[in-house]
Amino acid sequence: MAIISKEEAKKILDKALSFSKADEMSVSLGGGRTSNIRYALNSVSSGGEFDNMSLLITAGIGKRMGSATINEFNDKAIERTVRRAEEIARLAPENSEYMPMIGPQTYLETPMYSENTAKMDAEYRAQVAFDSVDACEQKNLSAAGFMQDSAGFSAIANSKGLFGYNKATSVDFSVTVRTADATGSGYVTRDFNDISKLKTRSVTGIAMQKALASTNARALEPGKYTVILEPTAMGTLLQSMMGGMDTRLADEGRSFLSKKGGGTRLGEKMLDERVTIYSDPMNLEAPSEPFAGEGRNRTGSFLGGGGAVSDGRPQEKITWFENGVVKNMSYSRFWADKKGVKAVPPPTGFIMAGGNQSLADLIKSTDKGILVTRLWYVRMVDPKTLLQTGLTRDGTFYIENGQIKFPIKNFRFNESAVIVLNNVEALGAPIRVGGNLIPPVKARDFTFTSLSDAV
Repeated sequence: MAIISKEEAKKILDKALSFSKADEMSVSLGGGRTSNIRYALNSVSSGGEFDNMSLLITAGIGKRMGSATINEFNDKAIERTVRRAEEIARLAPENSEYMPMIGPQTYLETPMYSENTAKMDAEYRAQVAFDSVDACEQKNLSAAGFMQDSAGFSAIANSKGLFGYNKATSVDFSVTVRTADATGSGYVTRDFNDISKLKTRSVTGIAMQKALASTNARALEPGKYTVILEPTAMGTLLQSMMGGMDTRLADEGRSFLSKKGGGTRLGEKMLDERVTIYSDPMNLEAPSEPFAGEGRNRTGSFLGGGGAVSDGRPQEKITWFENGVVKNMSYSRFWADKKGVKAVPPPTGFIMAGGNQSLADLIKSTDKGILVTRLWYVRMVDPKTLLQTGLTRDGTFYIENGQIKFPIKNFRFNESAVIVLNNVEALGAPIRVGGNLIPPVKARDFTFTSLSDAV
């Protein structure tokens, strides 16, 4: 399905709003194409493509809200759905935290769209898979990979004159490589807006190298070690931290940002002075969508149709941590109104500043330590300290005198991103992981609690 233009989207949204008899109404339209290819044991096992466009209508009657969704766009179908949303609103209980819809906003034109990705076809995807599989077959290795690419748009409007439109593309690739005897495993993941930046043969080579190097793993005693967390591993720990920047959680004593005795830790130094984390929708390497609110994600509503939630607040560049100090926190509109402050939306993407050192440079600077490729099966233990537990996986190595000495068996860890970022010894050059820019992090005293026999 072609991405409809800004003008076409506005026409549909205006049509829906014209049928409204509610006190206020918001409408969200999303659509696009999502395609994928999957392979295992060096053979493609499946491929698919689907497209969808749907309209979410939310009616407000007093403090009661009701929503309905449709994927038909003739006048009768749209009007019927508007009536349905209004009917649901009348039946709904009053929302004690109701906030009136906002008026017109100015949105950034973020660089999320690439024509290269939008015009991908099945032949291109097959070549992407072949380049990965062929590299592994030449070394008698087995590859299991998945790539998903999307191209779509999202548009929002309401009865108070708000309108926003964004189109975006994305491509996500990951591959696990195993040795023929299944004793060695390597993993790598990459994501971009522009498919031309993805070179699956060379990227797969990273996982191949880890797989070959991780056979005959030795057991080390659990304990506290200096670690080098590759961006994929560090990103896993950071997700919970950056998803927990909400002021209300902190005010109510339910967050790592809660201050003992009440209040938040805004303005306090919580992390190492080398740690700066910010969001920038206009960043060329990791852009994010221009409008946000509770419930939206970085990829926009087009992946799931019009069902994503946006209250229409503009996203802008904002610093969350600067030199280790908490500089900003997010607010829902209700909590911001209660506190008399600006309603800062939560981050839909983030950038952690790093240094110029490569991963190899970090390894060379390490006397004794452990290199961690990624973390897996991670679960939250304590939201108030961000203590998490999980396992290392797909390439864990012991470092001595600046060199990788041998592969080691995987560990279970119990650790907090806050502690890791307090124990920083060095930061490398950031790369994009999961839509965010994250550096490899060298940190001391990382806690491993037990061994795991899994590869």
